[in-house]
Amino acid sequence: MGTENKRLTMLTQVQEISIIFQQAFGSLDAPLIVRSPGRINIIGEHTDYNEGFVLPGAIDKAAYMAVALRDDNTIQLHAYDLKENFTTSVDNLMRVGDISWPNYILGVVAQFKKLGVAIKGFNAVLMSDVPIGAGLSSSAAVECATVFALNELYQSNIDRITMVKMAQKAEHEYAGVMCGIMDQFASMMGKKDHLIKLDCKTLEYSYVPFKLDGIKIVLLNTNVKHSLASSEYNTRRKECKTAVEWVRSHVQGVNSLRSVDEAMLDSYVQPKDALIDMRSRYVVQEISRLQAACADLEGGDIAALGRKMFATHEGLSQMYGVSCKELDWLVNQVKQNDAVIGARMMGGGFGGCTINLVREEAVESLIASLKPAYEAAMQLPLTAYVVSIENGTEIIR
Repeated sequence: MGTENKRLTMLTQVQEISIIFQQAFGSLDAPLIVRSPGRINIIGEHTDYNEGFVLPGAIDKAAYMAVALRDDNTIQLHAYDLKENFTTSVDNLMRVGDISWPNYILGVVAQFKKLGVAIKGFNAVLMSDVPIGAGLSSSAAVECATVFALNELYQSNIDRITMVKMAQKAEHEYAGVMCGIMDQFASMMGKKDHLIKLDCKTLEYSYVPFKLDGIKIVLLNTNVKHSLASSEYNTRRKECKTAVEWVRSHVQGVNSLRSVDEAMLDSYVQPKDALIDMRSRYVVQEISRLQAACADLEGGDIAALGRKMFATHEGLSQMYGVSCKELDWLVNQVKQNDAVIGARMMGGGFGGCTINLVREEAVESLIASLKPAYEAAMQLPLTAYVVSIENGTEIIR
């Protein structure tokens, strides 16, 4: 999509959400409107909780929030896409049990309260074109939109990194998901045509150019989420922690797999347990692979980056054991296609999307051929999204 088309789309979103806000709350005053994007991650999967690096980027699909302060302590929320309303008070903030989406907003309000910010009620409309359940961090987009809008309206002068941490805390405490920092960081800190090389240990970051002439980012959604996801995620964290403990008993200063190399695994983990060695070895290799991928991007070698994406998928599937037959099927189908430069599963695993770098002229034909084949093989629909790398959270009116 060209720059002019994107500008027109933004204007349409502003007009649409303004009208919805007026209809929902009967207010003619113009609300503040914030856009906060979903994210992709090019490489660096399951490295965040091991204090490694990740390489995400904000995308052109986003949550939009229109917000205006009230004169009382009432919070009135309207989720346009879900056609649902929710009302509470700043004096009665608590996690909601029966519907999930207000928690992303209320959890953020609670963070302002913890910081001692003088808060008051507000009206808000939420709409989003970030697909839910596709692994594009739709919840982080909502949290970052909320914290950015309220920071502006409350005039609390909180910096972006602190807002990222507040959004993550909202996810932990109100949504009940113990996520890493990557999703909120990418949504808040994204930069057009750049990825973020984020050090999950120190939160130091740098922008890596990612302008792909003639290449598109295609996300293929398996439309499945296997029930293994949460339990296996916790198991992987324990396996990584065990490997670290075994190495630390021999090597001082080792607190995460970030500090471990393969020679240490050879000496202290592999002889004890082949499975834990394989899990931790994938993480150590992936941390190294991401560093090399950044060098590929700096040098403009997209083909080398693509090879590393395929290698990451192989590691996630065969070593880390977090893929599934649907994800593997999609990656295997494109592996021999000359128009596909790189592909892998993206996210926690056991469902969600594959991310593919595809030559622009082949995108339509690739999707057209994969859809019926996937449906026949998996008895599931295949949904495709073509995305680009855009700016992070911003006020658009």
